[in-house]
Amino acid sequence: MQERLHDPYVRVRGAREHNLAGVDVDIPRDALVAFTGVSGSGKSSLAFGTIYAEAQRRYFESVAPYARRLIHQVGAPAVGEITGLPPAVSLEQRRSSPNARSSVGTVTTLSNSLRMLFSRAGRYPEGAERLDSDSFSPNTAVGACPSCHGLGRVHDTSEELLVPDPELSIRQGAIAAWPGAWQGKNLRDVLDTLGYDVDRPWRELDAKDREWILFTEEQPVVTVHPVRDADRIQRPYQGTYMSARRYVLRTFSDSKSPTLRTKAERFLTSAPCPVCGGARLRPEALAVTFAGRTIAELAGLPLTTLSGLLAEAGAEGTETARVLTADLVARIVTVTELGLGYLSLDRATPTLSNGELQRLRLATQLRSGLFGVVYVLDEPSAGLHPADTEALLVVLDRLKAAGNSVFVVEHHLDVIRHADWLVDVGPHAGVHGGRVLHSGPPDGLAEVEASATRRFLFDRAPAPGREVREPAGWLRTGPVTRHNLRAVDAAFPVGVLTAVTGVSGSGKSTLVGALTEEVAGVERLVTVDQRPIGRTPRSNLATYTGLFDVVRKLFTETEEARARGYKAGRFSFNVTGGRCETCQGEGFVSVELLFLPSTYAPCPDCHGARYNPETLEVRLRGLTIAEVLDLTVEAAAAFFDDTPAAARSLRALLDVGLGYLRLGQPATELSGGEAQRIKLASELQRPHRSPTLYVLDEPTTGLHPADVEVLMRQLHGLVDAGHSVVVVEHDMDVVATADWVVDLGPGGGDEGGRIVAAGPPDRVARAAGSRTALYLARSTGLAGRP
Repeated sequence: MQERLHDPYVRVRGAREHNLAGVDVDIPRDALVAFTGVSGSGKSSLAFGTIYAEAQRRYFESVAPYARRLIHQVGAPAVGEITGLPPAVSLEQRRSSPNARSSVGTVTTLSNSLRMLFSRAGRYPEGAERLDSDSFSPNTAVGACPSCHGLGRVHDTSEELLVPDPELSIRQGAIAAWPGAWQGKNLRDVLDTLGYDVDRPWRELDAKDREWILFTEEQPVVTVHPVRDADRIQRPYQGTYMSARRYVLRTFSDSKSPTLRTKAERFLTSAPCPVCGGARLRPEALAVTFAGRTIAELAGLPLTTLSGLLAEAGAEGTETARVLTADLVARIVTVTELGLGYLSLDRATPTLSNGELQRLRLATQLRSGLFGVVYVLDEPSAGLHPADTEALLVVLDRLKAAGNSVFVVEHHLDVIRHADWLVDVGPHAGVHGGRVLHSGPPDGLAEVEASATRRFLFDRAPAPGREVREPAGWLRTGPVTRHNLRAVDAAFPVGVLTAVTGVSGSGKSTLVGALTEEVAGVERLVTVDQRPIGRTPRSNLATYTGLFDVVRKLFTETEEARARGYKAGRFSFNVTGGRCETCQGEGFVSVELLFLPSTYAPCPDCHGARYNPETLEVRLRGLTIAEVLDLTVEAAAAFFDDTPAAARSLRALLDVGLGYLRLGQPATELSGGEAQRIKLASELQRPHRSPTLYVLDEPTTGLHPADVEVLMRQLHGLVDAGHSVVVVEHDMDVVATADWVVDLGPGGGDEGGRIVAAGPPDRVARAAGSRTALYLARSTGLAGRP
């Protein structure tokens, strides 16, 4: 018993989560452990779905009995037993809902420290009352500018935006900003009742009437007598008028629907708040300075600049200022060590990449001082330049040295080589994976022939040389002045594969963003980004690619469906008729946990199938619609082999290495890299007519090197077919296979924003002043050569 108490291993027995095949594995604590394997092999199921999920379940066991009774409905991970498991902290790349008030400062809590500094050690105007720290926050009632409510920008509209075509009458839809359907008709009827001419062209209406209709703050209530239709009885009702401006502003600020908000935004202009000048705070807070600057000015500085300024000012100030600035500088250092020194405290989190956001959370954990915890990280190197990856390894080592265990799901070979212990899962994806091939020091993987990771980890030979394609023309952008780019002119070759490189924050995505359909020479532009393919579990792989329409049509053609008169809608889980009404076709129900966040449990009626029993009685070649949605892409390709419309979509998904995904896998469960490849597959299955420019932002993020090879074959295939491809990329092995490289830098933020080198990979690998050159030289085989 004493021996077991001091067992230095987390011992997992019989793990069967997702595709794990009854895995038994022993993982050391107080070590940096890398979980590797191809995409879909089961490494995340082991690290997050089993180890972290079990630690979380044990934590919930300690809460009140009532909540514990409800938690059991959620279900524990499918595992026999785990011993030696400490408390766990998860740092995943998933982001919460976008929030304009969330910033780098709020995520890292650095804003709290800066506010305290201004409250206690700021220079106040003579006779001014000292303010508490909340008065320096744009997110509190006492601090926010009353004009813009702490957002820094004000939105308004104009007659030209609200009425794009003044030749139309109100009845014909002149006020384009108004809602459609009944609500729009109601507003027209109310105006008619108020005595306004809704059938006269807008431009012929009196200017005073046009002003009132669009901009009044009044909301008169009148009795509307609708025009009677012969086939329906319509009774009088009380209708309230709302001006077009009021409707647009209210929809933009209050609507929970992204679609309605996006539509409303089309009719709005945005400008810095005239009262606070975009600083977001009340005048009394902006009157206080530290080191000669307001808190808004300091929050707008890159963190590296802010750190130097605070250190200098603190040394010359009072004891209070010295203590507070020393704490702030120490906190900033943990962020800059992770290669994020180019960010400012006021940078909004919706504008950050997933990798940047995860590293900010990691920096916060570094300062927490926790001991004896297992940190489970999801690809902390994602979106990092090789130069920044070296700094990340130092930070991971510090977490370990503080007495913690660090488990990382990782594809980056430098991070894997740096690990103390390696758990390689495979050999392939989905049903062909789910086994632990190796658990031990990284060197031991060299003996495991079945591992897809082995070849990349130990064969360091540079990729074989490939003949560089000659450009068929040039796309010229600029001068681009945005974010940290200052009047940058760039040229991108046509008919080749171009890689845009540079350290994090150097301006790569901003520069590529200048490639629009307005650029001379761009016939057709396709941007394939990592944004989700849907924001709810109702959106999935099958619905996004159009495959679900084909599948539902096949089900309607079965004898059973024809006999029952079932149409395609019967086989949709989004509409009434065929879906399970208990869970509204979602497959799960929300479980309220009072003081804990609500969680989800499988639907008690359909048990996750999403359809009612009658719909599930219809089978296509022995499978129900729910069972078809549960097929992997690989299994579905065999099942629908004789259906050309389905086979084409499935073949495209297989070609980008997504054979392990299920057809019905919710969009919310997909990584950014998976979402990007699904979009690419949707594009690949279309017939290509005109030459197309494909722009991809870090397409290899989240991909095992074996999957990268599959993806690059597709991208080079597009170029060979006469198209142009531009990728923003950090993987030097990918950059080495490009025809042309545009390298930005030399640093991030204010230290970057210019083109350091451009040309074929071997030329850029020799460029002086480029932080990319050294790492690219290793991949092109030029390292060590003169």
